[in-house]
Amino acid sequence: MQEWLEVALRTLTAVVILFVLTKLLGKRQVTQLSVFEYITGITIGSLAAYISLDLEANWYLGIVALVVWVGVSLGAEFLQIKSKRFRNWIDGKGTVLIKDGKIMEDNLKKERLSTDELLEQLRRKNAFRAADVEFAVMEPSGEINVLLKRENQPITPRHLGIKVGPEQEPQTVIMDGVIMDEPLATIGLSREWLKTELEKLGVAQENVFLGQVDTYGQLYVDLFDDLIKVPEPSQKAALLATLKKCEADLEMFALSSEDKVAKEMYGRCSEVMQEVILEVRPLLTG
Repeated sequence: MQEWLEVALRTLTAVVILFVLTKLLGKRQVTQLSVFEYITGITIGSLAAYISLDLEANWYLGIVALVVWVGVSLGAEFLQIKSKRFRNWIDGKGTVLIKDGKIMEDNLKKERLSTDELLEQLRRKNAFRAADVEFAVMEPSGEINVLLKRENQPITPRHLGIKVGPEQEPQTVIMDGVIMDEPLATIGLSREWLKTELEKLGVAQENVFLGQVDTYGQLYVDLFDDLIKVPEPSQKAALLATLKKCEADLEMFALSSEDKVAKEMYGRCSEVMQEVILEVRPLLTG
């Protein structure tokens, strides 16, 4: 067999085996790597190159080495799951860099991290002043995570005492102009509903590049033709306006009614409606 053909066949074999073994190792091997996973990646790559190019050696020995190394990696991952002590020994522990708003200089030296590098990592977390940070830790993967001081954290409904219901993931119901039946069925909608919504927006199904339905049943579409402007869905705004109108009508009935019992009933209903509007306003204006 000619050398170039043998190299091609060996490379193809190495690629297939490497792909299968990497899938076996899992997603962690292609995300943030620990020290052991970093070494594993380099070694597996070197062994794959050995299988492809070393024509004087028996290529199956490289495959044996690959399988053994992957087996060791899988065993190490299993032990990491079962034993915290082994996990700490392999991956290491997180290092606190900022605590109670104070930079831990000794820990910076321990991780060989300069002040400029720390500030760069803080900026990546949208913390442009060290004084805004309450706590920062370097994870075993090398990533730095930041907790801002309470006064610098963004306001959420929880801070305002507002309870917000769970929000489901949006369902993609149109992709490349084709209706996706399974996502429609997941949210309990039909093709007829979808076509009606498209008619309301004045767009054709064939011109929809992407269509998604959110938690509240509103359809958002992006068109192939970027020059066409699609109106924003208005169901939530219309519902809020309807609720406000009901509250106003109840208040008017309470003021205009001469019957004392009816006046009190309309007044109580108006107050209840006001409370409902306050609770649902964040959902309908978001």
